[in-house]
Amino acid sequence: MTAGLPPGPDALRRSLTDEQWRVTQEKGTERPFTGRYVHNDERGVYACVCCGQELFASDTKYDSGSGWPSFWLPLAGDRVATRTDVSQGMVRKEVTCSRCGAHLGHVFDDGPRPSGLRYCVNSASLDFRPGDAPGKQAP
Repeated sequence: MTAGLPPGPDALRRSLTDEQWRVTQEKGTERPFTGRYVHNDERGVYACVCCGQELFASDTKYDSGSGWPSFWLPLAGDRVATRTDVSQGMVRKEVTCSRCGAHLGHVFDDGPRPSGLRYCVNSASLDFRPGDAPGKQAP
């Protein structure tokens, strides 16, 4: 996808794999340690697989041991949205793309400093763009 408005539902469905659709549109979760970006150490930017909005810089990615790509800060606060998620018998904060509403994952209060946050994101919701990554230096 290129940056801009998200495609209509039919075009979006055709552009995503079954796994990407399940995760981003049906609020699914990929199995831990199976996502293509869990161990990605390249420099670059992670964007929304649905609309192309840049979400996270590689400079804020770290190995949380959770089995999903984890970031301690989005590129900008307005790039992601959060809402309370009470599914699966627990209270969590769901993280979505602020532009198109795609489900990304969840954010927890057990991350590293300086933010103390762990954005636990499904690889299936991301598109990686290698290159110089704007952002903060990792703690």
